[in-house]
Amino acid sequence: MKFRLARHTNRLKQLVDFYVNIIGLDFLGEFKNHSGYDGVFIGKKNLGWYLEFTQTSELVDHKFDEDDILVFYPETQFEYNSILDKITNNKVIISIAKNPYWQVNGITIKDPDGHCVVIPNLKIEKSNA
Repeated sequence: MKFRLARHTNRLKQLVDFYVNIIGLDFLGEFKNHSGYDGVFIGKKNLGWYLEFTQTSELVDHKFDEDDILVFYPETQFEYNSILDKITNNKVIISIAKNPYWQVNGITIKDPDGHCVVIPNLKIEKSNA
């Protein structure tokens, strides 16, 4: 089974920059003016999942809350440190997670649409293995 999470936005370029240059995902492809939609595919190559972000001239009105999160588990200390460095260097604001579990076990930031993204501490990855 493959998985795709699709979300409409008014900040397509900013989302590409955030998920590729800060989170470290790969830019997998894009489309332009497909029935009025532009879009991008972002994920990790050959893993069977990706994020799709689309944009039209429509003004988007998101209804997610602080419990709607994407969690990206770094696989190595180097990857974890790299993400933290990019968060710092790009002045991305660290948020306080609503869920106390993530307050202790990860770092929460918000993407350009205001959607929460959690980067867990590496100890979480090892305990879930």
